[in-house]
Amino acid sequence: MSKFGIGGAHPGGITLTKKIFEPEKINSTTHILDVGCGTGQTAAFLSSQYGAKVTGLDVNPIMIEKAKERMTKHRLPVKIIQASIEQCPLQESSFDFILSESVLLFVDKPKALREVFRLLKIGGKLIANELTLRKQLPTANQEEIKQFYGINTLLTEKDWAELFLQSGFKNLMIRNETNSINQVQSLPEIQFSDTIEPELYGVFYQHLMIMAKYQQTFDYGIFSCTK
Repeated sequence: MSKFGIGGAHPGGITLTKKIFEPEKINSTTHILDVGCGTGQTAAFLSSQYGAKVTGLDVNPIMIEKAKERMTKHRLPVKIIQASIEQCPLQESSFDFILSESVLLFVDKPKALREVFRLLKIGGKLIANELTLRKQLPTANQEEIKQFYGINTLLTEKDWAELFLQSGFKNLMIRNETNSINQVQSLPEIQFSDTIEPELYGVFYQHLMIMAKYQQTFDYGIFSCTK
C-alpha cells in the first residue's frame, strides 16, 4: 500500500471517516493522534476541517514521506512521526482522540492498546474502524488470511469488545454500517511511488481475491471507548 500510496484504504474510506467525526466536539484546542496515518489523508482532513492539533504516526518510511509531502503541499501544521503504536515515543495523557483505521488488526493488540490507553487524556476517546469476522472460520482458512496479511489473530465483534474492555477502556459503543466491507463509498486516492516492483501488482491481485472469497465472512465495526 505504501508504494501504491492508497489513501483511505480502510472500510468506508475517507467518506466514512468524515461521517464518524461529525458528532464529535472538535476545535482548535483538540489534540488528535492518527495511528497508522499512511499518506496522511485523514490527518489532513482533521487539521483542515477542524483546525485541530493533529499528529500522524506510522511505522512505514514511504508512508511517512508521502504524508509529510501532503502536509507541506497543503501548508498544514500536522506533525508526522515514524514510530510504532506498540512502543510510542510520545508523552502520556497527550491526546483527546486517538484514531485507528484498520491498524490494530496488524499489530500486537494488547500491547498497542496499552500504549493507546497511556497516550489518551482522562476521558479521552479511542475510535477504531477495524475488520471483524461474522463467524469463526476453519483453521485452514484462518491461516490463509493470517499468513497473507501477516496478522496473528482474527476477531469477531464480540472479541474486539472484550479486548477493549480488558485493556481498561469504558463507555464502549459499537457502530455498524450497512455498506459491506467491499462496497466502495468513494474512489480511493492514489499516490504512486516512482518505482513499483512488478510483483507488487500480483500481491494486490491476491488481496482482491481474498476479499472476494471471504466477502460473506468479513465485516467491520466502528468501536469507540474512553479512558
